[in-house]
Amino acid sequence: MTKKFLRRTYYRYSKLGKRRKKKQKWRRPTGRDNKMREKRRGYPKTVSIGYKKKRNEEQKILVKNLKDLEKVRKGEMVRLGKMGLKKKITIIQKIKELGAKIEKINLDKFLAKYKLKGEK
Repeated sequence: MTKKFLRRTYYRYSKLGKRRKKKQKWRRPTGRDNKMREKRRGYPKTVSIGYKKKRNEEQKILVKNLKDLEKVRKGEMVRLGKMGLKKKITIIQKIKELGAKIEKINLDKFLAKYKLKGEK
């Protein structure tokens, strides 16, 4: 879970989020004598680059044509590029045979909706 950063005196005023979760927002501490801005010990932490989330471990393979399918192996995630419907249908059929997954597309529903004219 990522750390929740809150505004400096959110616990003091209702308008800044005391007992009101929607109002609890991050604002950068400013001001000449602000201890939180100076990152002093004992004060809440401020947003900095060290708290960045880790990237998704699973890499997606971009597929734009049938030749790009040679890179895909079973169980890998595939991302489809911009293409026409006829080409998309043939590529999705090949991906289903390989046993890979496609980002944002349900294979069975898609193929049921768009069957090629020669198939029954």
